[in-house]
Amino acid sequence: MVVRRWTAARGWGGLLVLALAVGGCSGTGSAAPDAGAGDALGAVRQSADLLAESGSSRARTAMRMASGGTEITIRGEGVFDYTRGLGELRVTLPPGPDEDGPGPEPVTEVFAPGELFMKNRGAGVPPDKWVRVEVVGVPDGNLVTGGATDPMTAFALLRGALSADDLGETRLGGEPVRHYRGVTDIAAAAEAAGPGPAREQLAAAVAGFSRTEVPFDAYLDEGGAPRGVRHRFSLDQGVSAVEVTSTVTLFGFGVPVEVALPEPAEVYWGAVA
Repeated sequence: MVVRRWTAARGWGGLLVLALAVGGCSGTGSAAPDAGAGDALGAVRQSADLLAESGSSRARTAMRMASGGTEITIRGEGVFDYTRGLGELRVTLPPGPDEDGPGPEPVTEVFAPGELFMKNRGAGVPPDKWVRVEVVGVPDGNLVTGGATDPMTAFALLRGALSADDLGETRLGGEPVRHYRGVTDIAAAAEAAGPGPAREQLAAAVAGFSRTEVPFDAYLDEGGAPRGVRHRFSLDQGVSAVEVTSTVTLFGFGVPVEVALPEPAEVYWGAVA
């Protein structure tokens, strides 16, 4: 079974369906980036390769969705192994507008090449079962559907950078970094990715957005290795636009990562609302 979208909580379900049902208008990808780009553009494009070389890290994510004067933020924290392409996040959902208390229990998400597994998904799924998502079957390539952009995909998007300005030094999490701002293109990133799940995922996302150009802010250390990135996606739903700001912050490099994929018997194969 391929789950094509999910809602975070009862109160926010309507907004999230609006934000995540991104089919309809196709992207109109831009041309591939110019080979003669300057140092800033080269540094940004190469950050995905340096992430793969970094081994592992902890990660914090935040995804802010705004539509029609309503705004929510979904937060996640976890670990990623960039060598194996595996990671795990616990994603915290906000309470609905008519709900009291801290909100639903966090959703555990396990990322693997081409796949996403979610536990505590709700909507009739048994509490001991996982929901499996093939990311190429999700209209946005799972760039925002899971409530978090995983670090591997977030930096793979930068391979398609069309422009980048060096805004100088700043600090992120107390560490010195260099701040770059520019625009990347999902279609160009898909072309620049090597053969495999990453290319397929980005290619799937091309058809899911009305615009494939995505503004970004990237934060790299003195060696050009990734420390953080923020993307600003705009989803045109016809009636109203949904603005999605996805932020990923990396720290604790070299941390041990123990992520196990669910066994087939642990996966729920029934219908999911």
